[in-house]
Amino acid sequence: MSGEILSQSSHIVVLTTVGGEEEARALIRGLVEDRVIACGTMVGATSIFRWEGVVSEESETLVFLKTRRERWHDLEAAVKHRHPYDVPELLALPVEVGLDAYLSWMNRETSDEGAHET
Repeated sequence: MSGEILSQSSHIVVLTTVGGEEEARALIRGLVEDRVIACGTMVGATSIFRWEGVVSEESETLVFLKTRRERWHDLEAAVKHRHPYDVPELLALPVEVGLDAYLSWMNRETSDEGAHET
């Protein structure tokens, strides 16, 4: 290890999927602008699932949303409002440890105090 300090945290990574890259980009940008998430990452994926009794296979974009646990309810409401699916995937995974500098950045970017920095 190169001196990087890891810390237990109250942060989460939230997973969702959308139909394509443009939908993912719009969702992430809106959530970052609203300071509900610090960062979003999108990755191409194929999902196989049963919906309304039919097994389907669809190309989707998997989105990783990084935020603080205390922002969950705000994120949930914002995703319900912005998401194109009737029943969006929205799963939060706890961050057990992380680089202190990154976690601090996440805190700033998802707080009102961060909005005043230039």
